[in-house]
Amino acid sequence: MKKIKYNKDSDILLIEFSDKPIDYAEEDGQVIIHFTKNEEPVLLEILDAKEFIMNALASLVNEKEIVIT
Repeated sequence: MKKIKYNKDSDILLIEFSDKPIDYAEEDGQVIIHFTKNEEPVLLEILDAKEFIMNALASLVNEKEIVIT
């Protein structure tokens, strides 16, 4: 992993996997994944990050499967 950044004002968590050029992105709910032209993930954006992380942790504590819709 290259970098992890959190923007408190916009509540966005950014996880950078590489510094390769981004060609396109796919969005699924609170998650946006940016890819190279060879379909390699470059950047993961999590919108409303606090809510996302709290729900993920609650699911782990309750031993439930995490489903991203």
